[in-house]
Amino acid sequence: MKKVLGLGNALVDILVRISDERLLASLDLPKSCMTLVQESQINTILARIGHLEKQETCGGSAANTISGLARLGVDTGYIGKIGHDAYGAFFEGEMKKHGVSTHMFFGRAQTGRALGFITPDSERTFATFLGSAVELEDTDLQVELFADYEIFHIEGYMVQNHRLFETAVRLAKEAGLEVSLDLASHNVVSANLEFLQGMVNRYVDIVFANEDEAMAFSGKNSPHEALVTISPQCRIVVVKLGKNGSLIRQKDEQHRISCIPAMAVDTTGAGDLYAAGFLNGLIHGYPLAVCGNIGSLLSGKVVEVVGAKLDENKWLEVEAALPGLIP
Repeated sequence: MKKVLGLGNALVDILVRISDERLLASLDLPKSCMTLVQESQINTILARIGHLEKQETCGGSAANTISGLARLGVDTGYIGKIGHDAYGAFFEGEMKKHGVSTHMFFGRAQTGRALGFITPDSERTFATFLGSAVELEDTDLQVELFADYEIFHIEGYMVQNHRLFETAVRLAKEAGLEVSLDLASHNVVSANLEFLQGMVNRYVDIVFANEDEAMAFSGKNSPHEALVTISPQCRIVVVKLGKNGSLIRQKDEQHRISCIPAMAVDTTGAGDLYAAGFLNGLIHGYPLAVCGNIGSLLSGKVVEVVGAKLDENKWLEVEAALPGLIP
């Protein structure tokens, strides 16, 4: 079976459910947005909400996808940078507990944290301190890291360090790996558009994007137009449409995938777990539509829990449903 290596911002997700949105305004956090904050700010916010119940997990887009793949029985590895602190030890320990082989580097700053506030409408508002995650550099990467893997999955947030991103995808291709990219954020796509388009044309085999990211990348005004425009630039393109499902295209083959019925409480990780399900299907050689249905199953289950990780009961539901999807 093919093995998958991931690279991303190694963050500890700290999730808090709040009943009053006014707390967000008092913390200068625009609702439903991701705000980058400094170390002093994240520590101040954590002190302010010390009385609230919190859920901590290892996070970051690629880490979520890799953890999902590991739980599905795929051999996985993960590259990231953490601090010499309790959060860093927690991150690496959680990844190992999920069955992931870790290739961690250590930075000078504290381990990155993504503090997510979940409001009653299931929307997420994040205060993100990237910390040591953004100290990962191109010089940390050696071709030996990519040995024994067949697929390399990288999150789009890494494109903000052009040298790191290009080195990572180039080394992956030189080692014979397929490259999978989750575009991750439409504002990051827009800010790095020319560079990102060049990287996709040159190195990327599989592109995952939500509709905003796909339209930002392609310059088109609809998800379908974006899908058709991106398709010639890579082997497979997937455009995720939230509650409206997803679109998949490979050359002239195209599929529309429906969502599964779900009672959403938190959309954290939905796209990341879709990618895990889809890649798992590809690894097993399933048709594209089946890959999409597996992705839809995982994303539909993860929105029913708080956070980007399925609990054991949800994994049991996934395992029960999978045989009905597989030809």
